[in-house]
Amino acid sequence: MIDINESVMRFLLAFVVAGPLLGAVTALLPAPPGLKGKSPEQAVLRHGVTVTGVILAAVVVLAIGFDHGHPSRMQATTDISWIPALDVRIHLGIDGISLPLVVLSALLAFLCALYSYFKPPSGPSPKAFVALLLLLETGTLATFAVLDLLLFFLAFETVLIPMYFLIARWGGEGRTRAAWKFILFTLLGSVVMLLGLLLIGVKAGTFDMVALATDNGRSLTTSVQVIAVLAIGLGLAVKTPMWPLHSWLPDAHTAAPTVGSVLLAGVLLKMGTYGFVRILLPVAPDGFRTFAPYLAAFAVVGIIYGSLACLALAKRGAKGDLKRLIAYSSVGHMGFVLLGIATMTPTGVNGALFANIAHGLITGLLFFLVGALKDRTGTTDLDTLSEETGAALYARAPRLGGLLAFGAVASLGLPGLAGFWGEMLALFGSFSPAAGLSRPAFLTFMAIGAFGTLLTAAYMLIVVRRVCMGAVPRQAPPTLADVRGYEFAAWTPLVTLTVLAGLWPRALLGLTDPAVQQLLAGGTR
Repeated sequence: MIDINESVMRFLLAFVVAGPLLGAVTALLPAPPGLKGKSPEQAVLRHGVTVTGVILAAVVVLAIGFDHGHPSRMQATTDISWIPALDVRIHLGIDGISLPLVVLSALLAFLCALYSYFKPPSGPSPKAFVALLLLLETGTLATFAVLDLLLFFLAFETVLIPMYFLIARWGGEGRTRAAWKFILFTLLGSVVMLLGLLLIGVKAGTFDMVALATDNGRSLTTSVQVIAVLAIGLGLAVKTPMWPLHSWLPDAHTAAPTVGSVLLAGVLLKMGTYGFVRILLPVAPDGFRTFAPYLAAFAVVGIIYGSLACLALAKRGAKGDLKRLIAYSSVGHMGFVLLGIATMTPTGVNGALFANIAHGLITGLLFFLVGALKDRTGTTDLDTLSEETGAALYARAPRLGGLLAFGAVASLGLPGLAGFWGEMLALFGSFSPAAGLSRPAFLTFMAIGAFGTLLTAAYMLIVVRRVCMGAVPRQAPPTLADVRGYEFAAWTPLVTLTVLAGLWPRALLGLTDPAVQQLLAGGTR
């Protein structure tokens, strides 16, 4: 850690939250102030890379200056009155729970902008694309940095419009229907969530998340907590997505452009689970304990359902789409995150937070790889890839095939890679849940979740066998374009971090564990 003045840290966090929004506005100007390119389209794409790169650099400095010796303490805090009549404040801060998610969001936004610069999306003006990408980054970073319930809601909702347009204007087949389904599901969930947030703020007399977490539900009756958890939990569950509120996700992923799928899986899904940890666990613990067994039950159903759906899509003759398969795999993986949260134990919640980061890295990589595969072969249909065009990646594009196999084994939770630790800790948390929760029920959930890991291994290995192995058909070209330079630059950080997190989990758990311990004990200072 480098000792950086608190005022500098405060400025950096404010800049990280507001910077992409300023970049989005300037991207729409007649001559955006980014670096010049050979054409106006290239200039605005370079502007996107520049802005996201600067934000990532600021986040890295913020992470270096973070006091790693006290990760449970809110740092780089700003607290300014905004709407005095409602006691709404511009309250920003980060701790060991939010810092990894801020880093992940900034990293994926930069990699998506870099990828889009070399592989511009087909569709309307790049100006609008870059502006929407930066607005999306603002919403995600703000969600993980704000400490006021109403500001959290505004940030939470900010991402909906840019993601809707990224799908509807730059997506593939079925994009209009998928975009509408995405916006309707999430907006309906958000209306219910807003009612729950207002209920907490009115009954507790404050919308400040730090004060509410420190109070630990003492100013809220059990009935108020139950109603609030039900309302807020429904909104968060839609965004997570929890079975059976997941049906918007496969369509959105299948239709979205590559960078839209990367950001949707890598960042947007984490906003829902972050809300469970940051708001519901510390603010309404009694109400959350009432619903925890049901949340765990829905989580393990999602694990099995997502895995069986992936197995069905991977089966020969099923006309399975590879993007859709990875989308359904997210339902299963996020089930482990919800299961860990439902245990209400430090072990389970730490596992959930670790699985969040691991899923963002691994699934982001997989969607990048599937986008590259579609770019080369013109399809993501598994039957076509394995029979007609015969992807046979090991023979035709060995580095691309090796990366796809790496992403698959990381996703199935191979020990030594990031996907292993989060799922294991979530299952360990189920072995001994918090006081007041039924241990026999959670042991059953643990057994079902463990079986889900076997199903995950089955469908991922089937995908590797069908896409990467086999002979090259006679009618197919003997080679495909292997990993290009810009792809190598965009994917290497994800591969590296997946390995580092798997081999050195303490780097992440050392941040989250003290903050989780304090959160569960009664708040954040």
